[in-house]
Amino acid sequence: MSETKTALVTGANKGIGYEIAAGLGALGWSVGVGSRDVERGEAAVAKLRAAGVDAFGVPIDVTDDASVTVAAELMGERGGLDVLVNNAGITGGTPQEPTLVDPATVRAVVETNVLGVIRVTNAMLPLLRRSPSPRIVNMSSTVGSLTRQTTPGVQTGPISAAYATSKTFLNAVTVQYAKELADTNILINAGCPGFCATDLNGFRGVRTPEQGAAIAIHLATLPDGGPTGTFHDDDGPVPW
Repeated sequence: MSETKTALVTGANKGIGYEIAAGLGALGWSVGVGSRDVERGEAAVAKLRAAGVDAFGVPIDVTDDASVTVAAELMGERGGLDVLVNNAGITGGTPQEPTLVDPATVRAVVETNVLGVIRVTNAMLPLLRRSPSPRIVNMSSTVGSLTRQTTPGVQTGPISAAYATSKTFLNAVTVQYAKELADTNILINAGCPGFCATDLNGFRGVRTPEQGAAIAIHLATLPDGGPTGTFHDDDGPVPW
């Protein structure tokens, strides 16, 4: 591994993912811009490079085994990996009331938001294990908090049998990874960016993508011995 830290951010060609890549790049990191759309990924890389970021494109479809395998090989050829930010995600559209949602919608959302995270994480783990300070950040949401969902008076957004439940699932998976990796130096945590204005929500959010990226950058740069298996937003720990 070189002294320069290397990160991979999935879904980084736009929105919060792009700002995570920009923020890590501003710290002097080399950043892999993960993108399913090659042209959009290349455009994002060009924009980041123009801003002085050591960025490179990583074509990756988190729902496809072969694509993820090739992406891991590319990261290996680049010299390794210190931080993985699992940011790629979808909402699944509407309706999402459990009595109305199409099971295929739930399946598609889980495939990206949960199985995609498992697929990418497992492919990148051999590289992360060789890093002196490896970090994994799973971009979640407070709508996935069962505590908040079941607390009277707490606003958790619309009823969501696909998106919200996928984030609950992702949170549970994050905990299981932390338990399995407890005897290693790999720190894995979930972070919520808040309700940011992105195309994921029709730009209805009240926070900027740059603000949303802050929690991922914080968790990606935790010191050795920092927390693992936690769920945070900008205000601190979020109840599971």
